[in-house]
Amino acid sequence: MNRAELVELIAERAEVTKASAERALGALLDAIADSLKKDEPVVLVNFGTFVVKERAARKGRNPQTGEEISIRAAKVVGFKAGKALKEAVKKEETA
Repeated sequence: MNRAELVELIAERAEVTKASAERALGALLDAIADSLKKDEPVVLVNFGTFVVKERAARKGRNPQTGEEISIRAAKVVGFKAGKALKEAVKKEETA
């Protein structure tokens, strides 16, 4: 599902216009990004948790040349699914 399809689904289920659904989705994504920029986790009960994780510096290889390269440490976004989301996916798997 891409963003346009998600906006359409939100508009349909919430019985709002696509423009309103787009604004709501944009506001949600902006709020999540703003919180993560401050290193604050975003906990959506029964859905999941977005967190910022530190990835350590490490050695890697250039796949084209095989040459060893240094990969710098970085902050990355992590997501851990909540219990209800895990259960919903499991039910779809077994259905």
